[in-house]
Amino acid sequence: MNRFAALFAELDASTATSAKLAALQRYLAEVDDDDAAWAVYFLSGGKPRQLIKTARLRALATKAAGLSDWLFEACYQTVGDLAETIALVLPDAADAGGMEVPLSQWMNERLLPLRGQDDDTVARALEAWWGELNPVGRFLLVKLVGGGFRVGVSKLLVQRAIAAHAGLDARHVAARMMGYTDSQRAPSAAMYRALISGAEAHEAEPSQPYPFFLASALDADAAVNLRAQGAVGDWLAEWKFDGIRGQIVKRAGRVWVWSRGEELMSERFPELLALAQRWPDGTVVDGEILVWDGSSDEPLLPGSERPGRPAPFALLQQRIGRKILGPKVLADAPVSFMAHDLLEAAGEDLRGLPQHQRRSRLEVFARSVDDVPGPRMWLSPVLGADTWEALAALRVQARELGVEGLMLKHRDSVYGTGRQKRAGEGGLMAWWKWKLDPLTVDGVLIYAQAGHGRRASVYTDYTFAVWNRAPVDAAEAQAVVAAIAERRPADPEGLQLVAFTKAYSGLSDEEFDRVDAVIRKTTLEKFGPVRSVRPTLVFELAFEGIARSARHKSGVALRFPRMQRLRPDKPLHEADTLQALERLLLAPSG
Repeated sequence: MNRFAALFAELDASTATSAKLAALQRYLAEVDDDDAAWAVYFLSGGKPRQLIKTARLRALATKAAGLSDWLFEACYQTVGDLAETIALVLPDAADAGGMEVPLSQWMNERLLPLRGQDDDTVARALEAWWGELNPVGRFLLVKLVGGGFRVGVSKLLVQRAIAAHAGLDARHVAARMMGYTDSQRAPSAAMYRALISGAEAHEAEPSQPYPFFLASALDADAAVNLRAQGAVGDWLAEWKFDGIRGQIVKRAGRVWVWSRGEELMSERFPELLALAQRWPDGTVVDGEILVWDGSSDEPLLPGSERPGRPAPFALLQQRIGRKILGPKVLADAPVSFMAHDLLEAAGEDLRGLPQHQRRSRLEVFARSVDDVPGPRMWLSPVLGADTWEALAALRVQARELGVEGLMLKHRDSVYGTGRQKRAGEGGLMAWWKWKLDPLTVDGVLIYAQAGHGRRASVYTDYTFAVWNRAPVDAAEAQAVVAAIAERRPADPEGLQLVAFTKAYSGLSDEEFDRVDAVIRKTTLEKFGPVRSVRPTLVFELAFEGIARSARHKSGVALRFPRMQRLRPDKPLHEADTLQALERLLLAPSG
């Protein structure tokens, strides 16, 4: 644990990429393969399974530190991170011998055997281990048992460090690491050695997908001057679907379905397993996992020959949240695959071919498998347009068609790794996503909570409300504010502010500081870490979608809400209403 703790501290203390890269390389050179396997797993985004509930963890720490509940809570609010708070308030260990136990031993011999044990068994083990660790070790242990380990390095940086340590091309390491953090298997020395072995010695698992190639957002300036991107004929334009990006892999007589987040999702999508069973071995197809609304007999998506249209993402979200896929779930949310790229055919890696050639190969492949009885593989339609203005006109229709905008792929670009604005020889611009402008609504700040980490001392997490109807005038709105300030209950038949969403991102540090000052001056009550405030501030909130939700008092849930800007120019009585949200909900938004 000592070496991993030292690495964590060094990574956490540095903002320089070169320093982090050097620290990672030193660590990999110093530890054995077992420890390196686990370190790479965690640093690349692997999530340890939670062994104990947060409430029980806090209770144990409060008791061990000899603190009252309110004092521990005050410490937590000041520090902003539960693991760090516990590490600081616990008494010093008489003998920090646990720091000498290697990371792999901690995981394989101590933590993994606790999976499935009852809470009391986990609690006893945790209390004993706290007594043999220093503060950094306790911090890491709490992160590992609480399932919340994170550190400020990207997977790409970890791949670069491994490549430099092993003398390999970082692209080869990226390919080998696909699926490395899959939660269904624990990392091992053999897995790590497979990452760093020479190219001739490496044998990929049949299930292994390719690193996903990601699109970059087309910024406002580029969107305004599309001609700067070259002739429209140099690009393949497709709809940007609102689903789950995935790869279907067919090798060795088996099928695997991977999400862009490197999660193996085969069992969740039996329809896709049935789809790919008729494919030949050595096939990998990239595309979008969707729920499709086939209630119409006519194609409703321009460029597509498939009847119907994409269903809202909320329906897919309900599907993937189910542990048991019964007949009703499968019938209510039928999943399909919209293929847009062929990455491997007959065992041949096609990623180095130009985009237009891969598309042609995909179309030929689709025709060949459609001759075999079984589910059809649908292709993402390529949109024909003679001018950029024609493409822009198609994009405007996206929301009513149930898609997010357009994808633009340079016809000569190769399939790269990660998010590359340019790929292939000559640095051709690669893939761009030209999304719709977000939906917006003006909400009133009513609750605030402090952030975490470096923002632990600033109120940055906000709850917003809209009016249940439009106020008659400013005076009626101010009467409601006065009633809130006097803690009078809301009139169920009268004007009210109704909470409808939370947001914590979108403002600059300076803006957060200004809002924080207002929150502290207008606080009405404190509920643990949450403050209720006198309504004074209106924000413009941006979001990607809206859906009905029985779990929320407002009856709606927003997708990816964030703060777009403060609205000091807008008085409270002009903030939006539930009726405005209803209109967005009823509009053809997909």
